Amino acid sequence: MINAIYGKTIGMTQLFNDNDEVMAVTVIQAEPNTVCQVKTTDTDGYEAVQLGFGTIKDKKVNSPMRGHYNKWGVEPCRHLREVRVDSAADYKPGDKQTVAEFAEVAKVDVTGTSKGKGYAGVIKRHGFGGGPGGHGSHFHRAPGSIGMCATPSRVLKGMRMPGHMGCDRVTVKNLEVVRIDEDLNLILVKGAVPGSKDGIVRVRAAGNGKSW
Repeated sequence: MINAIYGKTIGMTQLFNDNDEVMAVTVIQAEPNTVCQVKTTDTDGYEAVQLGFGTIKDKKVNSPMRGHYNKWGVEPCRHLREVRVDSAADYKPGDKQTVAEFAEVAKVDVTGTSKGKGYAGVIKRHGFGGGPGGHGSHFHRAPGSIGMCATPSRVLKGMRMPGHMGCDRVTVKNLEVVRIDEDLNLILVKGAVPGSKDGIVRVRAAGNGKSW
């Protein structure tokens, strides 16, 4: 089994469980991923497969990528991602990875890009408490002191300060798989996943102890 499939988030909805309790679920549409390239230790130094997903117009495929797809004999895809495997020789270009592979999976890890929130202060970005709310106070949402005077005469690395917030690679682990719809290529997981609607996410079985 290729321990990953890529798709996009459709949105969130509600379902009732066996105890008639309502639960919030995220709907992920994972169209069949195509194996576009096989990488082995002999040729590339590691074992992996390249998955392609998403449709793209033929005129939007540039010449280098067209040559790549022609070399492996697969149809062009909009997105390409790599997934490490134990033995890439078990797969060949053109193989399909579908949601059916996750029918027996109880929990998954979902990785995506979090929503961008622009430039944020320390209260929103790091949860600082802020100063007094009274009108006479001149200290409300400012960060306060950020370093020492003479020694070491610099701001230490890692100081929590205002800055860009969001647009980070985020993984939410151990989300329960509520339902698999093979006809519509849907995976319904309990809870929220990183990113906004139509964002690309990676779904993989949880608890395998591997870093990919």
